[in-house]
Amino acid sequence: MKTKFLWLIIIASLGCRQQPQQKANPALLTDRNLLHNNMHQLTEVIIHDMFSPPVSSRIYSYTSLAAYEAIRFEKENYPSIVKELHGFPQMPVPEKNKKYNYLLAATKAFFTVAEKITFSADTLDNYQNKVLGDFKSLLDEETYDRSIAFGSSVGKSILERTKVDNYKETRGMPKFLGSDEEGKWRPTPSDYLDGLEPNWGKILPLALDSAAEIKCPAPPAYTLEKKSPFYTAVNEVYQIGTHLTDEQREIAKYWDDNPFVLEHSGHLMFGNKKITPVGHWIGITGIACKMKNLEPVESAKMYALTSVGMFDVVITCWREKFIRNVIRPVTIINDVIDNNWVPLLQTPPFPEHSSGHSGISASAATILTKRFGDNFAFEDTSDLAYIGMRRHFSSFVSAAQEASLSRVYGGIHYRTGVDAGAEQGRDVAKYVIKKFLEKSPQQKSEAVAAK
Repeated sequence: MKTKFLWLIIIASLGCRQQPQQKANPALLTDRNLLHNNMHQLTEVIIHDMFSPPVSSRIYSYTSLAAYEAIRFEKENYPSIVKELHGFPQMPVPEKNKKYNYLLAATKAFFTVAEKITFSADTLDNYQNKVLGDFKSLLDEETYDRSIAFGSSVGKSILERTKVDNYKETRGMPKFLGSDEEGKWRPTPSDYLDGLEPNWGKILPLALDSAAEIKCPAPPAYTLEKKSPFYTAVNEVYQIGTHLTDEQREIAKYWDDNPFVLEHSGHLMFGNKKITPVGHWIGITGIACKMKNLEPVESAKMYALTSVGMFDVVITCWREKFIRNVIRPVTIINDVIDNNWVPLLQTPPFPEHSSGHSGISASAATILTKRFGDNFAFEDTSDLAYIGMRRHFSSFVSAAQEASLSRVYGGIHYRTGVDAGAEQGRDVAKYVIKKFLEKSPQQKSEAVAAK
């Protein structure tokens, strides 16, 4: 009886032993889709947490730069980007003659930053732990630990910049309630919210020396004279909004990208979560990289540079918005033309001039065009999972132009505001291109291969 009982204990203990971890697919070690998957997880969190366009531009920039600074050592001739930007400490470098998996390091750097500057850390942890576990099953212990440590150190170094970019200081600055002065912004229907991020113009830019460096065309002077440029711009929005075609409606809704649309049902109010304009163009960046089957280091570079351009143009645009303080179309149209007029899109809670979406789109499109070419046709599925829509474009510029016009169709911007924003975006992008994108290593090799 004792012998039988002893055998039962032995069998039970063997069954309770931890089974060895099953190895993941070795293709993970060089997976060209991993950085895109990482970015998708971040976008999901940004949508869930309802970060505004300015804040989302900050999140995408720091995480993308962290990934690039870790993975750039995988290939020669990929210099540091942050070395040429403002406010970063010296970045860590890998030990010489030691083995690393830089894709793993980039993933660790990316999430080291992401988990500190977003809210839904648990969601990111679940995904990250699965990916890291798969790498651990494939790499020897020393290489795994060394790669993780390097990625973590890069991420922590990037995070040092978040402490000096004035983000924390702007959290405690006064709110912006608008003005009753003629032609000036005041809160808009349906929820009459305070001005969003009124001090974002004080955030430290990444590439630009200051937010004032990029000049913005001034808005037309406020006057209700029927033939004046201002009244003409107002009336154009009213006429278009009153006689929208089906195509114009579709374009406006496609590019809405408003992460804080508030819906009402009786006494209940709830947020209708959407991708931000920045997230939309991050999605387009990923689509282009996958279409060209870029190596991870080149994809990381394009995410980083596109993000830098969008981050800086948002700062310049928000500075302009709260200096000019231009009244929104819905307010002036309801005041002087048609009290019952309602725009197709919900007006976001900040002044009109200049258009942030136009600036973001123009900046991203200009940078992507420099890398992928003038006539890079693509199908945009960035928003498919969120609004069930996709659109095809013949180029990045045509997509940006449509995004810009969508704000007029939606009734939330004048043409003068979208044109000014687009000009700001192009100017910021040219600055980034001159600094970082004059023939990348992969572009040179592609040009040689094409001969």
